[in-house]
Amino acid sequence: MRVYAPLPMPDWRAAATAAAAAEEAGYDGLATVELGHDPFAPLAVAALATRRVALTTSVAVAFPRSPTVLATQAWDLHAQSGGRFVLGLGSQVKGHIERRFGIAWSPPAPRLRDYIGAIRAVWRCWTTGEPLDYRGRHYRLSLMTPDFSPEPTGLPPIPIAIAAVGTGMLRLAGEVADGVRLHPLCSRRYLEEVCLPQIAEGLRGSRRQRATFEIHGGGFVVTGPDPAAVEKALDDVRRRVAFYASTRTYRPILTLHGLDELGAKLHRLSVAGRWPEMAAEVSDEMLALFAAAAPYHELKSTLAARYGGLADAIDLAFPADAPAALQREIVADIRAIPQLFTSFAPPD
Repeated sequence: MRVYAPLPMPDWRAAATAAAAAEEAGYDGLATVELGHDPFAPLAVAALATRRVALTTSVAVAFPRSPTVLATQAWDLHAQSGGRFVLGLGSQVKGHIERRFGIAWSPPAPRLRDYIGAIRAVWRCWTTGEPLDYRGRHYRLSLMTPDFSPEPTGLPPIPIAIAAVGTGMLRLAGEVADGVRLHPLCSRRYLEEVCLPQIAEGLRGSRRQRATFEIHGGGFVVTGPDPAAVEKALDDVRRRVAFYASTRTYRPILTLHGLDELGAKLHRLSVAGRWPEMAAEVSDEMLALFAAAAPYHELKSTLAARYGGLADAIDLAFPADAPAALQREIVADIRAIPQLFTSFAPPD
């Protein structure tokens, strides 16, 4: 199983130090998430501080950005890292698209399909020199002059992974993407009964093999030196589970577990701004659905039981005081868990 380290976002100098330490510890990749900070800049810093690890946005919000602008950012990160960048994209929910980003909402799966097609058309133009002529429902691109074209890199194509929760987006991932970023609010049952069948259907439609498609995540991973430390770390996860469960877009996950009524209550609390009260609504049993939690010495067996043969990669953050040698040992243990992903598909 591949192991990714989250990069610190607020301080780029800290990102460089953390990236080098993660590579030394044997991590497979470094990931950023678009919350309160730009997800691309820390990866640029990390690219110059490392030589081996993959670099990925997990995820960047697509629709507020022009496909050509994002194609340029991804191209440069891929080139400057020597071919180590994976572009992780997400659609975001309607409220944020309309009220935080100020752009029009449309059904996300068809729009993201079009968006990915536009990005790849730009990359083909830069790689082969062919004219840019992309005509989709949402995006039409037909102008690319030499002055605005970067140099060909000679590197493999940039893989694209998309965030997916619902069935339509999960199928889309299998059809057009190179990987999927599963939401942290994801149980093993949802992974087995919903995610994997939909992804498989998409892969069949695109006539691709599962071995060339990376399934990343599907729940929280929590660890620490002893049960007390794990329990303390779970306090923040409980808060995050309550936050995500209050979002109606993620209701199908709760429905599968008979938690619709709780989801509705959490949504009402969020609308009323009663955020501090929400975590108390998440029981230990509910928390266990969405978090693989164990002290260091039990983490490998816990992750193998939760993800073995289902997911290919997880995010793992250690407490700040975890010794470097211990981190290397645990990362090596997790990497020994079998996975189905082998490598991204070569170009056609």
